[in-house]
Amino acid sequence: MEFSVYDPGEIDEIRDLFTRTFTDSESEGEGTMVGNLAYELMNTTDNNDLFVFVARDHHHGAQIVGCIIFSRLTFDNGIDAFLLSPVAVSTDCQGKGTGQALINFGLSNLKDNGTELVFTYGDPNYYSRTGFAPVSEAVIRAPLPLSHPEGWLGQSLVSKTIEPVNGKPQCVKAMNKPEIW
Repeated sequence: MEFSVYDPGEIDEIRDLFTRTFTDSESEGEGTMVGNLAYELMNTTDNNDLFVFVARDHHHGAQIVGCIIFSRLTFDNGIDAFLLSPVAVSTDCQGKGTGQALINFGLSNLKDNGTELVFTYGDPNYYSRTGFAPVSEAVIRAPLPLSHPEGWLGQSLVSKTIEPVNGKPQCVKAMNKPEIW
């Protein structure tokens, strides 16, 4: 398995990965929505506000089998923070540690880039394996109302704890949709 920064020429392959993965696990509608979200993130977000990492499996002809997208969360106090979403690992590669290894690769790159905080919105049981823990909205508010508050997770890349931050962060345009929260 090889992990790297994506090549912008791979956007269509990445959209297809998200679409297939979420269609397999959820529904065709969910697959289309998440595939289009990933595509929109990569096409409309400034490069300074986006990190995209991929996993390639050389047993599958160097095909992309995993992808994670980090987009900037902007706080009034200027703290350097990113949101991990969406995440996809090809159905036939799930359960083998690919997603966790890819997330750890991404977190290491963000830390080397000076990122202080990283958040995600998802399954606490899965994301806790890569250092994420539940975050109360009393400590850090989510950018939009959460349909599942228990899924608001975060971690500090510079200290043991996340200090409270006043105000609500702003997410990038592609993530600023109530229906995905």
